[in-house]
Amino acid sequence: MKLPEMGSIFFHAARFVAAIIIGQTLYFKFSGSEESKFIFSVLGMEPWGRYGLAVLETFCVLFLLVPRFVWFGALMGFNLMLGAVLSHFVFLGIVVQNDGGFLFVLALVVFSLSTYLLYVERKKIPYLNEYWD
Repeated sequence: MKLPEMGSIFFHAARFVAAIIIGQTLYFKFSGSEESKFIFSVLGMEPWGRYGLAVLETFCVLFLLVPRFVWFGALMGFNLMLGAVLSHFVFLGIVVQNDGGFLFVLALVVFSLSTYLLYVERKKIPYLNEYWD
């Protein structure tokens, strides 16, 4: 029996870790936890922004879990987490309600994993695949 290559293991781990991190935040957004309400109130997007981003993140998780559409889930994750990181820098600060910067670190992890996944899946992106060697 042939063992999977290390790149393949890391690729699938990156997919699942990103999906798990994004997925676990959905409960807090949909249930209206106090921390989520605070964050989106500071951003001036409560409640419609909280629900809208939760729906987008739900699709992102689904795309990350379907092998054919990992590139799209990674693209969504990249953009969603870019928005989260920039929101921390500009509006929220690194530490939100004494969380020790935990949400910021999670956003950076998903951003990094999404960047890696986008790079690996770059040849599958429609209309751009002809530009990659």
